[in-house]
Amino acid sequence: MDPFRPTCHGGRAYAGLWAGGRAREDPLGSASETSASATGSPVPKLRLDELLEELQARLDAARGTRDRVHSLLEAVLAVGRDLELAQALQHIVEAAVTLVDAEYGALGVIGEDQRLSQFIPVGVTENQVKLIGNLPSGHGILGELIRRPEPLRLSRISDHPASYGFPANHPPMRSFLGVPIRIRDKVFGNLYLTEKRGGGDFDAEDESVLATLAVAAGVAIDNARLYDRARQRQRWLEASAEVTSSLLSGSAEQEVMDLLLARATEIAGADLAVVAVPLPETGELEMRIAVGLGEREHRGLVLPVEGSFMGAAFRTGGLVMSPDVQTDPRITAGPPRFQGLGPALAVPVGTSERGIRGVLLLARAAGAPLFEEDEARPLLGFAGQAAVAMELAERRRDSEQIALLQERDRIARDLHDLAIQRLFATGMTLQGATRFIEHPEATDRVLRAIDDLDETAKTIRATIFGLRLRESGPAASGLRTRVVEVVERAARSLGFAPALRMSGLLDVTVPPEIAEAVVAVLEEALSNAARHAGADTVEISLVADRELTLTVTDDGIGLPEGGRRSGLANLADRAAGFGGTFTARARQEGGTELVWRVPLPDG
Repeated sequence: MDPFRPTCHGGRAYAGLWAGGRAREDPLGSASETSASATGSPVPKLRLDELLEELQARLDAARGTRDRVHSLLEAVLAVGRDLELAQALQHIVEAAVTLVDAEYGALGVIGEDQRLSQFIPVGVTENQVKLIGNLPSGHGILGELIRRPEPLRLSRISDHPASYGFPANHPPMRSFLGVPIRIRDKVFGNLYLTEKRGGGDFDAEDESVLATLAVAAGVAIDNARLYDRARQRQRWLEASAEVTSSLLSGSAEQEVMDLLLARATEIAGADLAVVAVPLPETGELEMRIAVGLGEREHRGLVLPVEGSFMGAAFRTGGLVMSPDVQTDPRITAGPPRFQGLGPALAVPVGTSERGIRGVLLLARAAGAPLFEEDEARPLLGFAGQAAVAMELAERRRDSEQIALLQERDRIARDLHDLAIQRLFATGMTLQGATRFIEHPEATDRVLRAIDDLDETAKTIRATIFGLRLRESGPAASGLRTRVVEVVERAARSLGFAPALRMSGLLDVTVPPEIAEAVVAVLEEALSNAARHAGADTVEISLVADRELTLTVTDDGIGLPEGGRRSGLANLADRAAGFGGTFTARARQEGGTELVWRVPLPDG
């Protein structure tokens, strides 16, 4: 159909622009020529050219609008297909830059503290990002959109009162267009576009297109987050099942805790994970396990409940979060230990009703996305698995201790009823046989054998006494058991199990006061190795003969020149108090050797 026929609406409009019924015959040809020849003026012809040019411009604009709508629809479909959140955010920024023909674009995610927790730029090279330094956190024009989440269009960024310039090495930017992205009436973040290509300004149509994309982006981000939460819940469930399976299979407490820590770190995307337990004597928190960034600063550290981040979770019995653990006001005690870390959370291991057995800390590197409550909530249930692990391990230890005591009773009865009685009978027989021996030297040998039998019987009686020991307090476990417990605790701080060798009647011949001292010396030596030695192996030897000798060696950095020796002086003082000696020396093959030696009283 001819759009300029007088029968259509457009034809009537154009036909009415000049006089003469002949226009109905041929509006674009003879009518105009007749009118022009009749009047002798070229004005109608020029007017028609202007109208045709205007019509062409409108057609071009309509075609451009059609293409832009198609591009917008394609962008909406493209971002809607992304289920990975990080990928969806990147595609949204790229689509926005293309739709409004901007040179630079970015998407800023607003965190719980109303600052930018994520900033995804487009159009800036990696080298430029490195030169600029830290990415924006939400000041200036970007902060204006956070404070007032409404579309903002500027011809010159520098003219706005909130603008205070760009950092060094930042590319120049003049025009600006920003719109908020909402998810269910809550502002998720903002789209920022700068530098309209060609040097022009962003117009109302650019703003309308970007606002439409922002609505679609909100839906796409919400879908991606829901998918991410569902997938994360599935991973937590799988990890819980793995932990439960490990518990039922009878794995050791350390293995279960290591598994818990590894899965929590992996699923939460943490760079540091720490487990702390309360000390029964003081109520302070001891960092038992630490894995990741800055783990050495945390292993073996003892902190008060008041003045520590993990103590806040222990005290409240709930989830504790921080956007920047380095500057968290709740941390007032202990040495600096969060260098390079930023967002962090801590959850109690256990419940207030059944008792909190510890605290789990997870932290991400500085500049990483903040932990969100929806993301952190499943961790509370997962931390409950750690409480179950500890409780089951404790029940297993109790059961093993009962079985051990029962076995000791059986051995003691057998020694008393069989071994001692036979030794006594043999001694009596030999003693009675001496009167039939005529050779003096043979008599002496038999008498020495009888003395040896008496000494053996005394040793067995002392052993029986040790097996049946039923004291209350730490000594009830015996020195051997206490040493093993100290070594097991140290393995968590060291990151590996030290080698241990014990010989002699440690539970019988070592007096309680010396036993207390040697346990304290061993704890101090292993703590120093964990904190300062940087060792890969530690060997421990404890021998009881006429004297008690404790030797601790490691392959670490050795004794520092001019370093503090107050801890070593304490060990020497303990040895001197029992008339013993203490030496600390650097080994030729590398590392340190500590030897603590005290005499034992005669039996």
